[in-house]
Amino acid sequence: MRRAAFVMVALSVGACAARDPYVTSANTTSSGNWKIERQADRITGAPLASAQLVTQTSSNSADPKVRPAMLQLTCFDTYPVVRLSFGFKVGTGPNTIVGYRFDERPGHDNIPVRIIGEHRIVVIEDKTEVARFVGELSQSASLVIRIRSLNAGRTTAEFKLDGAAAAIEAAFAGCPLTAEPRPRAGS
Repeated sequence: MRRAAFVMVALSVGACAARDPYVTSANTTSSGNWKIERQADRITGAPLASAQLVTQTSSNSADPKVRPAMLQLTCFDTYPVVRLSFGFKVGTGPNTIVGYRFDERPGHDNIPVRIIGEHRIVVIEDKTEVARFVGELSQSASLVIRIRSLNAGRTTAEFKLDGAAAAIEAAFAGCPLTAEPRPRAGS
């Protein structure tokens, strides 16, 4: 019995040593409410960074449970993107309207987005919209996201943005916010 336990512990420790660093939090630091990941791409050696912020304040009119949502800032293939992930379907592209508001500033509605990942992920990749979003994010304490969809109801999420300046700097260190628009697949 002891030998079996020893073998199990040895195998689990060995598995940890071989684990890809992208599935651990070893290279993660905090800035306020943000988690900042910094590592090197194992293929190209280029730095990879992202900043993530999770909220427990997210709901959908078609789902009675309050679920977490995540805001992520990152470079994707040298282009800055803002990624919002939800625990429920938020809509599909043609019949969904996304809006956001920082603090008490005027809100922005019907912004250009893509919806991916089983209709649970909203991606802001338009360079002008990303720059506006990040510019307001850097000066704000809170963010409210609202998504209206004909087929998935209304979704809202509220984020507390403490530590955003360091998150923005780390996430976009490898790609400037003035990058050319990302070409669409198949264009």
